[in-house]
Amino acid sequence: MNMIEIIELILLVITCIFAILTVEAKDLLYAIISFASMSVTIGALFWILSAPYVAVFQILIYAGAIIVLFVAAIMLTSRRER
Repeated sequence: MNMIEIIELILLVITCIFAILTVEAKDLLYAIISFASMSVTIGALFWILSAPYVAVFQILIYAGAIIVLFVAAIMLTSRRER
């Protein structure tokens, strides 16, 4: 195995871990941070696979715009104190 294949494998494992954390997180803010991290690692995988345009769009749209919308929606809604 060469170095690129090892990096791809590591990124795939990290992406799967962040995907599981996104679904299983108890706090919504932690789920959003996990989703952003997952989007960045997917963008890195696209970059390694020689698809730089898809990688840039992945990072800009998902890790940028969608995460900002999620965080704004959470911050603007009121949470109940328990």
